[in-house]
Amino acid sequence: MTMPLTGNTFGGQASPWFSRIAVAAVHFFLLVLFLQNVAADFWSAIPGFIFIHAYSIVVLAYWSSLDRTAAGDTVIVTLTLEFVLIALLFWDRFSAWPWSTLFGLALVQFCAFAAVRYWKDLRQAPRSAWFGLIVILVYVMVAATAPIIAPFSETEIVGSEYDVWSNKNLLGTDNLGRDMFTRLIYGGRNTVGIAFITTLLAFVVGGLAGILAAAMRGWVDQVLGRLVDILMAIPSFILARLILTIVGTSVPSLILVIALLDATRVFRLARAVSMNVVVLEFVEAASLRGEGLWWLIKSEILPNILPPLVAEFGLRFCFVFLFLSGLSFLGLGIQPPTADWGSMVRDNATLITYGDITPLLPAGAIALLTIGVNFVVDWFLHKASGLKD
Repeated sequence: MTMPLTGNTFGGQASPWFSRIAVAAVHFFLLVLFLQNVAADFWSAIPGFIFIHAYSIVVLAYWSSLDRTAAGDTVIVTLTLEFVLIALLFWDRFSAWPWSTLFGLALVQFCAFAAVRYWKDLRQAPRSAWFGLIVILVYVMVAATAPIIAPFSETEIVGSEYDVWSNKNLLGTDNLGRDMFTRLIYGGRNTVGIAFITTLLAFVVGGLAGILAAAMRGWVDQVLGRLVDILMAIPSFILARLILTIVGTSVPSLILVIALLDATRVFRLARAVSMNVVVLEFVEAASLRGEGLWWLIKSEILPNILPPLVAEFGLRFCFVFLFLSGLSFLGLGIQPPTADWGSMVRDNATLITYGDITPLLPAGAIALLTIGVNFVVDWFLHKASGLKD
């Protein structure tokens, strides 16, 4: 995979061979990680080989499509090589978890591409938005590389219950003697990952249904609207507890139930903003010239309602995140021994009686991520509104 650098840096032409060698080295490094695990986990290593090649093609295609400068290419290559250097320094842990290594590298490259692509907008972002972006980046990076940076296994018992903070156990142990620092890291991966997938599914279902209701109107709008009214008539927390008690609290059940309940809110928003677009002249003109429904949705309606939907995605993610943590606190969320911030607060609440702040750490992690996401959403809404400071 070759990616030539373009543009000038320090008055000279960027070196294309440096880019080729850097990317080839990274590609080879990932292949070695999965090759090392073929004997131990054949059915994970083989998809890894395929995924690496597909990922490399996507990266090449996107990098080639960017309006780049040599400085931007230097940022991308440098961050990529820095990640690989860290992986080489801690080879044992990175080689033991090749998928986490791959996701960590993909995240680093995604951030580098985003910084190069949107640098002008990022430079004008307020400090609160930068704070939110950094918080989100740290959380996602920790979630992607949790098995690598965690000192112990998620379920490993490393001491007696409620051990104090020490060099071995940085944040002490929980009610079963498991390392709290490790559980905190894995809890972020599980809680944030499930919340993101749930929110994404809710927006696919609710957003698509809302746009269809606005575009087709008639009986389609009436049927979908009445179904949503029925679901929204019952408090979502009570309905979720009822359904989960019946169907069980496995991860797929959690994702489907919460996504279905949250899709009703997304449906209302998507339908409301789409109604304002479908009556405009350019949509009617496109319909009169024979454009199909899916073309109208893809080319006319969706681009014009995307800003409020993206902003709502950030807010809805926070609601789902808190909703999932609340269910876990009540014992209906992510089940033991899987780490989850909500259940961690419940399991270690006894320590608060003795003045130990350990149970507050997962609660603080929940609050910090919620604040960070809201800061970014506020900035995006301000930017999308066209208002000036």
